[in-house]
Amino acid sequence: MQTTSHLEIRDARDPVAVSAVIALLCITATMLLFLVTQTDPHPPNSIALFALGPFFSASLAIGFVAWFLSNEGHRAGNLCAVGFALTGLLSFGPHKYFDPSFPSIWPAVVAAQISIVVIAVRCTRLRRRQAEHS
Repeated sequence: MQTTSHLEIRDARDPVAVSAVIALLCITATMLLFLVTQTDPHPPNSIALFALGPFFSASLAIGFVAWFLSNEGHRAGNLCAVGFALTGLLSFGPHKYFDPSFPSIWPAVVAAQISIVVIAVRCTRLRRRQAEHS
């Protein structure tokens, strides 16, 4: 039975990935606030798959778990961070370039996409580094 030492868990820390998670959390929370207050430009109340309020809430929950676990250096934080990034793609993915409201929302879209790419790259790199040391 293999045990994980305190040092091995701490090796999973990546402040750059955590910062990207925090940035995406801020953007997602702002979009939820815009939705709730109906402040323009706000997202629609629902899309074909689901209502956006509950989706943003679930996305934020995943993001906060990713932040906490990643900040603690827990390996599951990487998985949660990637899951959070995937939820971000539904809201801020490349399809937003074709959205009629893009001229009004482009700063949030670009910042979110940068955060998503940083999360994906850093978590993948960290996972590879952990696999090499195993």
